[in-house]
Amino acid sequence: MLTLFRWLLRLTVGLMILIVLSAGLVWYFAMRSLPNYDGRFSVQGLDSPVEIVRSTENVPHIFARNDTDAFFALGLVHAQDRLFQMTLLRRAAQGRMAEVQGPQALAADVLVRRLEIYRSAQASFDVQDDATKAALRAYADGVNQWIRIVNEGAMGRGAPEFFLYPDVITFWQPADSIAILKLLAASSTTAAADEILRARLSLAWPERGPELIDGPGVPSDLPSYSSIFPDRRLGIPERRRDPDAVRNQGTFLSPTLPVGGNVFGAGPQRTAAEGSLLANDLQTGLTAPSLFYLARIELQGGGVIGATIPGMPLVLSGRSPAFSWGIAPLHIDDADIAIEEVQPGNTNRYRGPRGWTEFETRTETIRVLDGGARTVTLRATQNGPVLSSLDPGLADVIPIGHVAALRWTGLSRQDTTMSSLMALMRSDTAAEAGRALSGIVAPALTVTLADRKQVLRLAAGAAPERGGNHPTAGAMPSPGWLPETAWLGATSLAAEPQGPAVALAFDTDEDPALGMRHKRLEKLLGDRDVHSRDSFIAAQLDVVSPAARALLPLVGADLWFTGEPAAPGTPERQRQDALTLLAEWDGAMNEHLPEPLIYVAWMSALQDRLIRDELGPLADDITQLQPGFIDSVFRNSGGAGAWCNVIQSAVTEDCALIARQSLDRAILDLSARYGSDVASWRWGDAHQARHIHPGLGALSALGWIVNITQSISGGEFTVARTGLLATGPQPFEAVSGAGYRGVYDLADPDSSVFITSTGQSGHPFSRHYDDMAGLWRRGEYVGMSLDPDLARAAAVGVTVLTPTD
Repeated sequence: MLTLFRWLLRLTVGLMILIVLSAGLVWYFAMRSLPNYDGRFSVQGLDSPVEIVRSTENVPHIFARNDTDAFFALGLVHAQDRLFQMTLLRRAAQGRMAEVQGPQALAADVLVRRLEIYRSAQASFDVQDDATKAALRAYADGVNQWIRIVNEGAMGRGAPEFFLYPDVITFWQPADSIAILKLLAASSTTAAADEILRARLSLAWPERGPELIDGPGVPSDLPSYSSIFPDRRLGIPERRRDPDAVRNQGTFLSPTLPVGGNVFGAGPQRTAAEGSLLANDLQTGLTAPSLFYLARIELQGGGVIGATIPGMPLVLSGRSPAFSWGIAPLHIDDADIAIEEVQPGNTNRYRGPRGWTEFETRTETIRVLDGGARTVTLRATQNGPVLSSLDPGLADVIPIGHVAALRWTGLSRQDTTMSSLMALMRSDTAAEAGRALSGIVAPALTVTLADRKQVLRLAAGAAPERGGNHPTAGAMPSPGWLPETAWLGATSLAAEPQGPAVALAFDTDEDPALGMRHKRLEKLLGDRDVHSRDSFIAAQLDVVSPAARALLPLVGADLWFTGEPAAPGTPERQRQDALTLLAEWDGAMNEHLPEPLIYVAWMSALQDRLIRDELGPLADDITQLQPGFIDSVFRNSGGAGAWCNVIQSAVTEDCALIARQSLDRAILDLSARYGSDVASWRWGDAHQARHIHPGLGALSALGWIVNITQSISGGEFTVARTGLLATGPQPFEAVSGAGYRGVYDLADPDSSVFITSTGQSGHPFSRHYDDMAGLWRRGEYVGMSLDPDLARAAAVGVTVLTPTD
């Protein structure tokens, strides 16, 4: 027995030593990949020495003697801090995520291959202007030089994640940057998804279903979807969306969390210092690190500083000494679903306008981690690629014996968006920058430009031209064989800025729901005669919900202060307490208050109760609050009050009853989560922002290290927007938000400020991995000066690149 004890003791001690040694080895190799910002490197591809000064917040200031060397250095610093992020974005654009993430990423890879995003990027490189081609090549050379430095110096493979993934880091190609821009475009449009959802709603309730969601260009007399396909068999819409799919994204850009943003400006007539102001925030899925990376590049035309995305040599939002620019996705209908009939008995042919036509077909092989290789057959029609997994609900709207194809402006192989954004960044004046926008294809953008004297707001992108006899005006899928559904062409939205200086300009949106946020912004800008940088910051961080202010008086009209006070501890008393709090609330979605939590839970329960009996399982897929719909129902606009009646019940319910029942349901659920004391609830306890590391964040042990969690204010319809998960056990979790914020002051340019949601480094063991997260949460910023002396004064490191002899 004693011998057994001794052997068990030895085994335990040995295992402990092995664990300590393994942990030490992991730590050693992980720390090897932390870059030394005081390094001096001899590199190939430079014409002259380059100095990279890292400011206190690790923002690189790149000083080069020519533009080619500057873009080379930008590629190197991107790879230095975000190599894993860059390779993951590239894999997503190439359809090669399954190689490192296994079968769960296969569907996304197949979709990207069907869309031919990378093939389109390769073809589009040839149509870029010479300056852009040179910048893309120089950027790629810089990335590849850092990979060479990592390999030759045994620097931990460049990022600790590469020790956990079976990944070989291939050299960067110029087309890789264009592919990431196309991936950004795919994540900036919801047009196709809206078409599909609108058709599913029409199938569920032809008379009223589509009014649940609205959008730009949707005709009021939209026909029922089933009438568009007479004599074709369509199924009953089912629940199709996976509640976990929204959060378990495997990359930094995903159509399930579309890119959004706000941009607004004021001309010198409306500013205290008589110089224009511009504010911009870019909203994405919350990831660690953020999608965005702050950088300054000294170009021959002057310095530029602002938000970049690692993988592209672009400052997407920022400023130069002469002017500033901000962008936001422009919500236009830039995509259509074409339903194609497959020839009976011959699946290789489909019905075209002139009869049965052969599909364009090719096969591709996708390697899957731990699953071998999968061969997929990719087909296309004259309308575009044939899709099966564009949206989970697509299967509901495809008649039996048919397939769906996608028309989308982003499929263009003559896409000069990269050249236009490059020209915008390198322009000398705001007017010149405006003229550069004509080549933007996708994503469609609202671009606001400001110099000391004026603010200009322009739309940019390719807008499809549809005939007046199109059966759905592009609002729902339509028969691909009908000539009237074909696009007549595409119109460039960009126009040369004209007219006098604009005093106030702000991003507008034709979507009524999102428009509520912009109306709030319009009020904030209009309430002051004179603006300053601080007032713009306050507007950008505003957390008052216009949706709450609009809906609560309407929904609760018959519930306020009715009846005698109920006994403490009863459900009736909880309802009265909740209504009392909401009656005195100003709509601020403050993390320390209970009212936002009560409001969101109530409206969510109300919307579900209104649509559940008419839509059935499809209601599970309607997770985002639709304030315009609820407003129409409670005002009975066009008979929309019919949604309040529960079809399955014998009695006829009115909207006041549904509102009370929904509030009781919400209070019951919140009490189970947070206790019975309504006044003790806090929005921030439920509204947690989880910045998840793509790839490692889903692993419980590593997720604790690489994910960043913090409670925040705001909501779906506040200017400082945070998108809600709206499903599953944590429905109030924030899944998207402003990954980047910037406020640019043209009266005193070096007082401009910016911030990202996490930090500059993608290395979890770097102090710059999350050092901006606390500032971002508190609504603070860091300076964005172009003064080289200021950058050097508090530098955390200076890297010198010299040409190889």
